[in-house]
Amino acid sequence: MTDTTHTAHDDEGTVLTARAAAVDGGAAPRPASAASAASRPAKHRDAFFDNAKYLAIVLVAVGHAWEPLRSGDRTTTALYMLVYALHMPAFIVIAGYFSRNFDPSPARVKRLVTGVVVPYVVFETAYTLYTRWTDSAPDRAISLLDPLYLTWFLAALFIWRLTTPLWRHVRWPLPLALAVAMLATLSPSIGEDLDLQRTLQFLPYFVVGLCLKPEHLRLVRRREVRMLAVPVFVCALAMAYWAVPRMSYAWFYHHDSATELAAPAWYGPLMTLATFGCSMVLVTCFLALVPRRRTWFTALGAGTLYGYLLHGFFAQGAKFWGWYDPVWIHQPLGEITVTLVAAALVTALCTPPVRRVFRCVMEPGMDWAFRPHTAEPGRR
Repeated sequence: MTDTTHTAHDDEGTVLTARAAAVDGGAAPRPASAASAASRPAKHRDAFFDNAKYLAIVLVAVGHAWEPLRSGDRTTTALYMLVYALHMPAFIVIAGYFSRNFDPSPARVKRLVTGVVVPYVVFETAYTLYTRWTDSAPDRAISLLDPLYLTWFLAALFIWRLTTPLWRHVRWPLPLALAVAMLATLSPSIGEDLDLQRTLQFLPYFVVGLCLKPEHLRLVRRREVRMLAVPVFVCALAMAYWAVPRMSYAWFYHHDSATELAAPAWYGPLMTLATFGCSMVLVTCFLALVPRRRTWFTALGAGTLYGYLLHGFFAQGAKFWGWYDPVWIHQPLGEITVTLVAAALVTALCTPPVRRVFRCVMEPGMDWAFRPHTAEPGRR
């Protein structure tokens, strides 16, 4: 798994390869020789999705870089709110789209473990040890049940993927997922185990991805939609600017129940629907504007999980090292500088040299831990 959605991307490619190799009668494909395997062309990656993943991870890094700048600055806070309404929903919708073919087959279970569980354990441990130093909390315990900082997404992705067969077979998956998210906001007792509150509240976006079909994406990328996307973003920014003193942007974190946000319990279901509607409009506009052709950053889309998990060490360390202390950082020139540095940093972390260094913990083979398996007879 080379990014948060690449496991499913590879799984889908495996299915397509098996289908192409199968005979018309549905018999299992014969094992290919080493020579024929070497002669097959490399698996095709969709430039559109790699572009979308790269741009989404840049927004994630920029959003984290803006956190110390938002206090007392209404414009920055409005931009921050807009980014948080967009970046994780977009990432999760894409993850859901590439999880459509997930099933409990041995190959996919292995990739789920090596591409999600192993990085979760490694980075949960690493972030805990790191924050002991940066937060001056030497007694902070390592707990694999309480995701720290960015690792919540891996825990959530593991749960979402396991429940994929359920969402593919129920009659009304999206209304059911929305109902689950709405009920979650009523339950402050859900607790922090595996960050289940956030997992449930973000669930509808994953289910949207599961329900998407290629023809839906073709509609999104139509010229009329692209022309409307920019004005919609401008209006969304204006609305966010208006909302800054009137509502808490923490609703877009999807991390707490309504009562934990000092709101009446009945606000939770209503805000779930409102934030879902806002975020899906922004995700639609975002996907409409993503380039479909190969660009200079297309190849970086294969390494977005590296950028996601590694940039957090810099985001946390920047506060500890006092990078935000100079007064000029909180002025327009400083805010632009912070934005450019964050974008450049996460870009560098997605590059092949970084991926080669960290592949042992992000994409471990671990053949020693799994039994060898063969294709089931007649399985397509």
